[in-house]
Amino acid sequence: MPSRRLFAANQTFLRILFLFGLLFVLSPWASPPLALALGLVLGLTLGNPFSQSTKRVTTVLLQASVVGLGFGMNLHQVLKAGRSGFLYTALSISFALAVGTLLARALQVKPTAGFLIATGTAICGGSAIAAVGPVAGAKEEEMSVALGTVFILNSVALLTFPSIGAALHLSQSQFGLWAALAIHDTSSVVGAAARYGALALAVGTTVKLARALWIVPMCVATAAVKRSRARIQWPWFIGLFLLAAVANSFVPAEAVLFHGLYRLGIIGLTATLYLIGSGVSRTTLKAVGPRPLLQGVLLWIVVAVTSFVLIRYGLIGL
Repeated sequence: MPSRRLFAANQTFLRILFLFGLLFVLSPWASPPLALALGLVLGLTLGNPFSQSTKRVTTVLLQASVVGLGFGMNLHQVLKAGRSGFLYTALSISFALAVGTLLARALQVKPTAGFLIATGTAICGGSAIAAVGPVAGAKEEEMSVALGTVFILNSVALLTFPSIGAALHLSQSQFGLWAALAIHDTSSVVGAAARYGALALAVGTTVKLARALWIVPMCVATAAVKRSRARIQWPWFIGLFLLAAVANSFVPAEAVLFHGLYRLGIIGLTATLYLIGSGVSRTTLKAVGPRPLLQGVLLWIVVAVTSFVLIRYGLIGL
């Protein structure tokens, strides 16, 4: 009985601590990198007491936050970045999938897990893995390994990319494009780009969403190869993001309202990163294992360095 009471007391304290952290990241004093760092500290030390609930909330909150960010975007910038970004993302996705497949074979990573890690790196991190996994017939542990790998690397990218970009004197447009091509998840792209500047945020968000559109053809192609009839998830929130940008560009009378929705998008993104960070636990790290993690790290380095060199020397740009 005393041990049960102690366990209940610890769980209550942990829930209060988690909620206190969530309230802090919703405050004006928090930032996306700080929110992620706090979530990681909590997840790796004490754990997330609401792990099942936050997994369900995170996806919806991220998509709603991206739509909110659309109310701060100029449609002309969005279309310009989207046109160029679609070509760049097509090339980068093909490159990442090819290199990822070779690395998986060289490191003897299980085929499905290796494919999911390559897909997550190439397209849109956890969103791509969650969409493609069921179509590819992935087992729960294979999904966990792939998701754990990209979440760990997302955390590293969000915390390091803005400093690297500043040290190497990337312009805001260059950094936004680099973040969109080299960082896995939309949340981390937006968090890193927002920290770098307003133009970086506009470019990074738009190009990243153009990259996310490839989830659908990837699911269709995977279903054809695997002869799967699993339901394909359509990224409808991207269309809502574009509608928000249209409203912001052509309905100036509602500028105050749109700015408020944009700020809510930033706050929602910050909370999303806190929830994502809290989901990375020591169990997750153990489950990933050395080989899939090494595949993810090496593939990420190749993609990040290659895209940086091409952008830095003007071979690609907006």
